[in-house]
Order: sequence, then C-alpha cells, then structure tokens
Amino acid sequence: MTIEVIGAGFGRTGTLSLKFALEALGYDKCYHMMEVILNDSHVAQWRKAAGGEAVDWAELYQGYRATVDWPSASFWRELRVAYPNAKVILTLRDSQQWYTSVMNTIWKLSSTALEEGQRRGDEEMIERAMMGDEVIWGGVFGNRMDDRDHVVECFERHNQAVIDSVPEEQLLIYRPGDGWDPLCEFLQQPVPDTDYPKVNSTEDFLGIWRKSAKS
Repeated sequence: MTIEVIGAGFGRTGTLSLKFALEALGYDKCYHMMEVILNDSHVAQWRKAAGGEAVDWAELYQGYRATVDWPSASFWRELRVAYPNAKVILTLRDSQQWYTSVMNTIWKLSSTALEEGQRRGDEEMIERAMMGDEVIWGGVFGNRMDDRDHVVECFERHNQAVIDSVPEEQLLIYRPGDGWDPLCEFLQQPVPDTDYPKVNSTEDFLGIWRKSAKS
C-alpha cells in the first residue's frame, strides 16, 4: 500500500470533509491529525520530522492510501519526493475566514493542551502538544498566532508554493463547496450517489475532535 493522494492544504480548509470524501471514494484509510490521537507512537515520528530528521514514511503511513491536514501538510515537499506519483490536492478558503476559524478551533484546543497535560500529569497529551507546536504553531507560524497579518501571509505563501511547484496535471485546487465533480474527475473515480461530506463548521469540528480524543 502506498500514498496515492497528498493533501497539501492547511487545517481548517475543509480537510476533515475531504478525509471522509476520500475514504468514501475508496482511499481508505486517509491520514488526518485525528489519526495521531489513535496512533500515539506517531507523535515521536512527527517530532523527528519537525527536527529535520529522516522519517520512514512507509512505516508511518502503513495502512493508509491518502493523507490530508496537518501534520502531513507541513511536509508536502518531502511527501512528494517519497511518493512522486501521488496526486496533490490543495484545499483553499478565504484567508481571513481561515484565520478566524483556526483561532476558534485548532488553536483554541492546542494552546491549552500543554498546560492541561502538565496539570493532569498526562505525558501523552504533553507530547502531542509539543508536536503540535513544533510542526505547526512554531514550525510554520513562528509562534505568532496573535499576529493575524503574519499568519495569513504564511498561509498564502504556503499555498502559492504548492501551486508553483506541483505540475498542473498532478494538482487539484479545491475549495469547500466544490462538491464531488471536480474531485472525482481529478481522481478518475465515479461520482457517489450520496452528498459530499460536510463537517466544516466550528461546532462540528469541536464535537468530532472531543469524541475522538475520548476514544
């Protein structure tokens, strides 16, 4: 089994919906940040990647056919080297709306995780929080999440780098609301007779994440 689809879009660009969509199309399973909670041994691997160490991607993604969201999106270049035949999907949304969504969801949960883990004496929570900082908040945004202009600039620079680097025939630029048609055409898959998954709201995200964290 190998990675056939690389999701290069940052979290809160419809990546959770895309995960469910790809799995419905047969790319089962699709890696997403929620998978890290289900595979605690992966945290150390992502921390190695953040530190510039070599990672055995085949071992990390064993049992997966696609990957979207963070932490993978931070390493889209490395994944393209490891999986040169994989197709790339860049999920996009309005930059300002994206920032607001991130601050109300991922950042809200992550910014208190280290303190909460220390309070509980929960080493796994502490390690996950440190991974999140190294891969995302520090690694991508320089721990300047309160600086809207800076974070938006990082977001837009990342997106443009993907567009400039990935050959047109291997890249799909995909926005929430685009539905099945462009996705299925790009992946050469039949269009399902069910609605495209929609789990993009702040309330949906927080509910799914908390349920996953307790499982």
